[in-house]
Amino acid sequence: VKTFTPKPADLTHDWYVIDATDVVLGRLASQAAILLRGKNKPTYAPHADSGNHVIILNADKIALTGNKLGKELYMHSGRPGGLRRDSYGKLLKTNPERIIKSAIKGMLPKNRLAKVQLDRLHIICGTEHPYAGQKPQVFEIAQVSQQAK
Repeated sequence: VKTFTPKPADLTHDWYVIDATDVVLGRLASQAAILLRGKNKPTYAPHADSGNHVIILNADKIALTGNKLGKELYMHSGRPGGLRRDSYGKLLKTNPERIIKSAIKGMLPKNRLAKVQLDRLHIICGTEHPYAGQKPQVFEIAQVSQQAK
């Protein structure tokens, strides 16, 4: 049996919408990473860019389990003294997109393809998004946080 290699004509980039209300951060990030890489398609190949566009709504309503509100997220500008650290509790109020983006980035491969796939991630704090013309499909994450119940 010959190995299937997708041609550029075989690659399609579908659009998916995920509602992040009361979904645990890690569960959301792993499902979004699978969609961004295109692993949900039968034409998946690790070297080919068969990923999808993912829109995450209600980013400010994600659920953090354990003691993650006190955990810190680090970022460095590349300049001397450019280390920045923010707690997840503070970021959840000011910039929840950064929490989700860093979690998903850690689940993507560490190569050139990861930047292309991460550019297809669209994180929005509200419920309205400007991508309605793309006719995105709703992707359900069935298990929500136990603390939200």
